[in-house]
Amino acid sequence: MPIKQFLKDHSAFDPRDIEAMSMALEDTCKALNVNGDARAREVIATRIIELARRGERSPTKLRDRALAEANGGARL
Repeated sequence: MPIKQFLKDHSAFDPRDIEAMSMALEDTCKALNVNGDARAREVIATRIIELARRGERSPTKLRDRALAEANGGARL
């Protein structure tokens, strides 16, 4: 799963959480057209992980929050 390479502690999340974060990462990168930019992927993954640590587990909400922030929206 794509997000695993950015996770320092896999035990903090169950497999469904990791899958949700991975889906959000892939969808966000696709929407922003940054799939070939490793640094951008890392920044997006880090933010998705932060949101998940705060309790968000929906891949759609994770994606939407990451996209809103990337597009200049306020951090929620």
